[in-house]
Amino acid sequence: MRVRAWAGPAAAAGALALSLSQALAQAPLPENFVYLRDIDPSIAQDIRYASSNNFVGRPLDGYEAPECILRREVAAALSRVQADLKEAGLGLKVYDCYRPHRAVRAMAQWAHDGRAGGAKRFFPNHEKNALFALGYLAGVSRHSTGAAVDVTLVELARPAAARFDPAARYAPCTAPAPARAPDDSVDMGTGYDCFDLNSRTRSPGIGAEVQRRRSLLVVAMGKHGFRNYHREWWHFSFALPQIPAHYDFPIRPRGAKAQRN
Repeated sequence: MRVRAWAGPAAAAGALALSLSQALAQAPLPENFVYLRDIDPSIAQDIRYASSNNFVGRPLDGYEAPECILRREVAAALSRVQADLKEAGLGLKVYDCYRPHRAVRAMAQWAHDGRAGGAKRFFPNHEKNALFALGYLAGVSRHSTGAAVDVTLVELARPAAARFDPAARYAPCTAPAPARAPDDSVDMGTGYDCFDLNSRTRSPGIGAEVQRRRSLLVVAMGKHGFRNYHREWWHFSFALPQIPAHYDFPIRPRGAKAQRN
């Protein structure tokens, strides 16, 4: 989730990039952005911020469709990772890809609104107003550049996950996998977006088998240009020659007409 802190210079630079990039969002997608389904439909998608199965407890602003959008070169690299994993009977599942900056703002507003709310199972040991100070959330996200992805492993031969029930009382994200909200992914020790020390990629609090799975994901992604964020086993950024602009166009169904931002 977190990429860099929301400080004055960073916020100003992000705002400038946003103002410039918004003028480009006049086509269905900005130049060089693609829907992942058009590049590799075999990669599973579970876009959590388009649903209520996330720490805010509702779909976030800008997520008008549960679709993964990425820069073309990032999507192509992700497809190469998928091809490598197939040899071991595994594949990828993405939880989040491009993230409109309006969704980042919505996270900040939620964290600082002074009201109780959200899905406590994602942050069982913290108050939501501490999530920025603790480094779990930030005001500028690499996801908004289309060069970051939240991803996990799945077995290619797997039963479908049970349907998520918004009214159910699931165990915290740190609980054993069968007690957590349904997810058909390989057990990585914590749920996705779990704001806890055990979500750190090399956390000493997880078992050897879980550590092996996390290492497998890091190595597979690293082979094709992705670097893991050490505090979140699921977050990877793709190395690009230049720092890309941040965007704020909404995620719409494939084929939908764009709206000028």
